[in-house]
Amino acid sequence: MPSLLAQIPAELPNEMTETLAQATNLRIERIVSHGHTSPKDFWYDQQENEWVLLVRGAARLEFADELVAMSAGDWINIPAHLKHRVAWTTPDEPSIWLAVFYE
Repeated sequence: MPSLLAQIPAELPNEMTETLAQATNLRIERIVSHGHTSPKDFWYDQQENEWVLLVRGAARLEFADELVAMSAGDWINIPAHLKHRVAWTTPDEPSIWLAVFYE
């Protein structure tokens, strides 16, 4: 049985993204960050809505007027075109995200 917590490389020079399932107007991804952040002055502006669950670790998402701290078990729904970025992820352990993109 596959596990969200398995097969994570010890060294992650880049954030790891893996598509787990996909259908029309729906995509489910596992994202693994280990101290990774969005590039300075970069903002996601996505065509799809994104529901995100932080499975393990800690992170901070930045929006234009808010910084959202997340810990394991926290989730957030990000509407399409709401600009956001990853401001911080813990460098001490992998932050494992489950992201559901939908229209």
